[in-house]
Amino acid sequence: MIKKIARGATEVLAPWVWVLTLPFAVAASTEGFWQTLLWGFVVAMTASVIPMAVIVRGARKGRWDGHHVTNREGRLVPLLTAGASLTAGIVILVLGGAPHQMLALAGSMFASLLVSMAITFGLKWKISLHAAVAFAAVVTLALIYGPWLLLVALPAAFVAWSRVELGDHTTPQVLAGSVMGVVVGGGSFWLLSQLLSS
Repeated sequence: MIKKIARGATEVLAPWVWVLTLPFAVAASTEGFWQTLLWGFVVAMTASVIPMAVIVRGARKGRWDGHHVTNREGRLVPLLTAGASLTAGIVILVLGGAPHQMLALAGSMFASLLVSMAITFGLKWKISLHAAVAFAAVVTLALIYGPWLLLVALPAAFVAWSRVELGDHTTPQVLAGSVMGVVVGGGSFWLLSQLLSS
């Protein structure tokens, strides 16, 4: 039963789900309904949908061990694909004159990708991307909508627990991912928001 709950948390609160929904939440803080849909769609597509499509296709062909890519060595192509896709998204945002919040979000996602690649392939260590993305979302939402959004830390902690429970990560890997999410994901969103709004 516990394993089933953990598997459910891992699926429902997977990185692609956070990255798919977060852009719309951030865009909603900007002016204009149609802008919200447009810029949220651009970031969601390039940061979540396109990379996830590549990951699922690769998993079906046996290129890595599933759509969560739990083997560290299999993460290179998915992370490079995510980086290339997100770069295209950032170009679209810049050329389209997107609100600074959306540029800050896309930039923070790119910074997180770079750091996760450095840890994964430079240090050869399997940091938890589930935890990193979830806690980056917590900080980002709290910065935009206020400290009450820190309650989102509860589902973030839930998915972090699920990764350890399923044996896909160790406790240090999940804790490191959580810290990376707060510092790199949330921190770079805050920094870029300040720089781009001035």
